[in-house]
Amino acid sequence: MMEGTNIPSFDRIIADSDLDGLCAAAVLKSFNPDAEVIFSHAALVRSGKIDDLITSTTAMVDLPFHPSCGWYLDHHQTNRPTKEEEKNFLESGGICNWEAAPSAARVAYDLLSQMIDLSHLEEIMPIVDALDSGGISLEEFLADSPVLQLSRTLSLREEEYMQQVLKLFASKKSITEILSDELVSKHINKVASERKDIESFISKNTKIIDRLAVCRLENSGFHSNGYLVTAWAGDKADACCIIHGYHDGSLENPSRPPLSASFYANSFLENGQNRYDLSRMATSLDPSGGGHVNACGCRVQSPGIESNLDHWLGMWTNRETVLALAKNSE
Repeated sequence: MMEGTNIPSFDRIIADSDLDGLCAAAVLKSFNPDAEVIFSHAALVRSGKIDDLITSTTAMVDLPFHPSCGWYLDHHQTNRPTKEEEKNFLESGGICNWEAAPSAARVAYDLLSQMIDLSHLEEIMPIVDALDSGGISLEEFLADSPVLQLSRTLSLREEEYMQQVLKLFASKKSITEILSDELVSKHINKVASERKDIESFISKNTKIIDRLAVCRLENSGFHSNGYLVTAWAGDKADACCIIHGYHDGSLENPSRPPLSASFYANSFLENGQNRYDLSRMATSLDPSGGGHVNACGCRVQSPGIESNLDHWLGMWTNRETVLALAKNSE
């Protein structure tokens, strides 16, 4: 995509609500401290729910491409604009920085570190990269460092907290200072104490079917990424499918999101990644689904979970022809 340091004018940043999105937003806000930051997620963008917030002076990062923004930064394969979309976007004055990087924060960091001092983020960037691209080792995951705990505190349900953490990152605080912040410490202690509960729930509500760990978290209030489920599955699963959200949930209610599914490759296995394109499962029923080939998600579609699961398991059964990636693919 586009190279160079042509930074457009922007007064609003819309970013994903995970650690990658938050750090990417912190990079952009370090460049423009006056910019407003709104945290969102892929389904809200693809559904058109936040179209009114996206203008030519909006920078969008770690989210699906939107032609109405002025600056687009990302690294997800399924978010990448087509050649025609990019051509039209550039012709309309937009700036596109899509890169096959380990994180969206890395895209922003590499671009803006040429222009401003981002040394306060140097320590956390490798962790953000590893966490978002499946580069965390099993030993690192089980050690559950404070930064990994911090990543689990981030949620659209905690808008004020998200803004506070963003403020800390953008104000050039070191990661040590951020982790010792009273509010951050409180949230970290909470997720650390809850980990045993979710581990127990996962062990009781996960079945391994043909080397796919199917974890049913719906209506439980629990949410997990793939690391916890694949760590539980060990070498018995090549990937996992996690169902979460609520039957009566909605995109408009972050505290009660709709039923969704997430798919993750087992990155703890040797050569566990880049074997299957799991995003094909995420987009097979939901046009708003997507993400990486190794980590992606979608909303559960009518008529419901069981039908959707049957469909995905059918794809998984035929994975060597339906999902397999060419050897040495990116």
